[in-house]
Amino acid sequence: MEEGNHTEVTEFILSGLTERPELQALLFGLFLLIYVITLVGNGGMILLITTDPRLHTPMYFFLSNLSFCDLCLSSTISPQMLLNFLAERKNISFTACAVQMSLSIAFGDSQGFFLAVMAFDRYVAISNPLLYTVTMSRQLCKQLVAGVYALGLLDSMIFTCFIFRLSFCSSNIINHFFCDIPPLLALSCSHTRISEKVMFSFACCIIMGSFIPVLLSYVYIISTILQIRSVDGRRKAFSTCTFHLTAVVLLFGTLLLMYSHPPSSYSMDRDKVASLFYTVVIPMLNPLIYSLRNTEVKDALRRAMNKLFTNS
Repeated sequence: MEEGNHTEVTEFILSGLTERPELQALLFGLFLLIYVITLVGNGGMILLITTDPRLHTPMYFFLSNLSFCDLCLSSTISPQMLLNFLAERKNISFTACAVQMSLSIAFGDSQGFFLAVMAFDRYVAISNPLLYTVTMSRQLCKQLVAGVYALGLLDSMIFTCFIFRLSFCSSNIINHFFCDIPPLLALSCSHTRISEKVMFSFACCIIMGSFIPVLLSYVYIISTILQIRSVDGRRKAFSTCTFHLTAVVLLFGTLLLMYSHPPSSYSMDRDKVASLFYTVVIPMLNPLIYSLRNTEVKDALRRAMNKLFTNS
């Protein structure tokens, strides 16, 4: 890998989602609405879990951290994207680009790892419910959360160092709506073939490192549920996993779409759509998935609203 001379490029220009001016205002309104729903949904979920003692369980502790990651990931991407819909010059400084990419990787990776931790939590709850509170102790939960954030930060540092050691000395126009790895690699004037292979392999390892625990957990969960004799018991056991399973399918389905093809067959348009869903849409959907049909969350929200109206 070549050492980059960063003085050659001091800022980048983000091309955005579209260059058609008649769509800018419409897209601004749409994604502003999505961002507001994301803020309210994830912020409300964190507040609800924090303030309601009945939700002080390992599952909801992990869920509050997942909501925090969703909130931070969306806030890393959406404000800059919204600004660029209205701005004539869609520039971002070199440093801001590095920070945006670093944070998006850190919180994006943490999303996947938290889903893996939550899958393990569901496995423990279903396979051995009598020892659930002992196994999933407060200390273990805190260690798992700390480990997730540490892995996210480590991966973020590695990728950021890889990318921003490259030289950017010709065009500074990023064909994307945020500073992502593939468009920055395409923009570099360094020899990036080895870097592409290394980072592609590393990204696949990160995805598999979070997906395989989820897969194994659900293999054990399903086998345990099938051993339950009553139909009602099997239905109740599986219902505790449906919300998490929906979030897993959305996230890992999108990631597999992004990384299931080699770098040689990379498509920028396909990556924009997948990245948009991964960084903007999924953070909005997660709190809806975990609240709309979750009886415990709805009951907690009802108690909070009753308390609010009673005090007022």
